[in-house]
Formats: sequence, structure tokens, C-alpha cells
Amino acid sequence: MYLPLFPLKLVAFPGEELNLHIFEPRYRQLIADVEAGQGRFGVCAYLDKLSGFGTEMELVKIHKRYDDGRMDIMTLGKRVFKLKSFDNPLPGKLYAGGEVEFFRDSDRITPSLKYEYIFYLKEILYLLSYPHEIAVETVNSYTYAHKVGLSLEEELELIQLPSEGERVAFLTQHFKRIIPMLKAAEQAKEKIKQNGHFKHLDPLNF
Repeated sequence: MYLPLFPLKLVAFPGEELNLHIFEPRYRQLIADVEAGQGRFGVCAYLDKLSGFGTEMELVKIHKRYDDGRMDIMTLGKRVFKLKSFDNPLPGKLYAGGEVEFFRDSDRITPSLKYEYIFYLKEILYLLSYPHEIAVETVNSYTYAHKVGLSLEEELELIQLPSEGERVAFLTQHFKRIIPMLKAAEQAKEKIKQNGHFKHLDPLNF
């Protein structure tokens, strides 16, 4: 399949609602063409160079159009793809495009792995003071992936994993590594808060 491409220094996840401010002429043209056609384009992750992986995005709505041609758009992540070719720009266009191959994803996951994932996910969101309850029945590996301290490189690694079980295992290992650091940071903050206050010390009998 051939997609118009929007390289960005971010990783978009399937199921993610991504709002974008469009101001460059090439991307204003891209969105106009997408709006007039099939309504899909690709957000391709760009680190120091084009990564070769990205997510197909559905144009949901033009939220606002400005007099100078800029626009605010609402999009929704659909499927992860691998880039097979890259044409920059497309013939007769200002923007890039390329042939993509969509991943054959598997959503199979063992109950024990899902339970462990949810356990550590709740722990890390609590430590990060995330205010909302987790919808356990619908949560997946992508739901909180932007909120749990992954680097851009780790987010890119996550979308390249072809099954839900592998992604959940990857995130669970990340949680086990980062939770002790978050707890240590919380203890350090509490210790700093106590410094400078008068302390009542019990006399020692010796």
C-alpha cells in the first residue's frame, strides 16, 4: 500500500488520538489531499534519521482552519507499518510518500502475563500520580505507553514488536527497572521536605 508520509520526531501508537497543528505548506497540501481522498496518511518516526517504521493515521476531523491556511487536526492511530520505499517528494507534490507493509499483529496474551502487566502498570501510574482509574478490560500495551517513562528509542522498539504478548513483556521489564528508581526519588523528596524543620528527638538512654 502507498501512503502519504508525515515524518515526525515522535512515535504514534495504534488507538492513540493525536492532535496536530499543521502549518508547513507541504503538510497543508498533504492534509488537503488526504481529506479529499481516503483519509489516511502515515506518521513515520524520525530520530536522527528516518526510522523506517511508523503508524497509519486516520484523519478524523479538521478541528480549526486559520485564515492563513494553517489548521488544527484530530487524527487516530490505526496500524503499524514498515517502510518499504521512500519518495521525497512525491512526483508533483510537496510532501513525501512511500510504499508500506503493515504488521500482522497478534493480540494473544496469557492471563498470567496480563495480570503481571496490570499489577506493575498500576504501581507505576500511582508513583507518577496519574489521576485516573485503569480500565482493566480494555487496556493494552499502547494505552499508557506515552506516560510510563519510555525514551523515544524505546517507544520505537515497542511498535516493532509484532505481538501483544511481546509488547506487554517488554513493558513489564521496563516497569520492574524503573519503579525502584521512582520510589528512591520519592524517598529523596520526602527527606528534602524534612530538612530545615525543627525535630523532636527522644533522649537516648546510655
